Amino acid sequence: MRRRALAGWMFAGPALVMLGLFFFVPVLLAFALSLTNFDLYSLADWRNTGFVGLANYAELARTPLFWKALGNTVYFVIVGVPLSIGLSLGAAMLLNGAATRLTGIFRTALFAPVVTTLVAVAVIWRYLLHTRYGMINYGLEIIGVHPVDWLGDPDWSMPAIILFAVWKNFGYNMVILLAGLQTIPNDLYEAARIDGANGWQRFRHVTVPALGPMLLLVSILTMAGYFQLFAEPYVMTQGGPVESTVSVLYFMYDQGFKWWNLGFASAVAFALFLIMIVFTTLQYRFARARGVA
Repeated sequence: MRRRALAGWMFAGPALVMLGLFFFVPVLLAFALSLTNFDLYSLADWRNTGFVGLANYAELARTPLFWKALGNTVYFVIVGVPLSIGLSLGAAMLLNGAATRLTGIFRTALFAPVVTTLVAVAVIWRYLLHTRYGMINYGLEIIGVHPVDWLGDPDWSMPAIILFAVWKNFGYNMVILLAGLQTIPNDLYEAARIDGANGWQRFRHVTVPALGPMLLLVSILTMAGYFQLFAEPYVMTQGGPVESTVSVLYFMYDQGFKWWNLGFASAVAFALFLIMIVFTTLQYRFARARGVA
């Protein structure tokens, strides 16, 4: 037993060391940094750094822009996550039921946005959403709809970013859900069909319960990714208009790398981490109450 345990630790040891060096140590150092007033002057001379305890967190609670950024981020998550999962599940069901030689091509095409460079496609979408020259407004004009200022109107800027993010990321969840659909025995559908269940009833009482664990996994992964919204507003709107697309990570970036308040920026990061833990715990408890987890 000791030899087996030693062999196990020898195999796992290098991975654990790397995880500790490149994850846990930086996290602990960042938390320590959040308890200081580390800024640009500290970069010049570390003796300018002072311990401030929870003052950065208290200051964060008094900062209106943080609450604005948090509201934008929560809005992005609440709207974007269900849309992404719904679109992923719909695409997975279509691909799972399609008996055609082109299924592989469709899978590749739908998954392609996931592996494309985020900044590159964000720039392309910025031109597609352009008020005067964008192809989307051109299509709307054809059907008689007035052009929309997608990225310049505070009411439309975040929905535009949500639309882009859902298009960019749904393929990853689609692959996971497609794998889950292919593990559901056809006997369950045949039994439900014999009992008189229609398509919606088979989906509700067979597909959804069977995919419960994977839906929980996909929802947690998607939520965690959407809480880390940064590149989309950074490239497409620069947080505007009137701060309608400032996310928590964008706010942290500004504090850390524009104003060089690195201690305060670290506090923002840990505040976001705690918020994500709360949302993930609520998701897990809801799933557990429904008998999924």
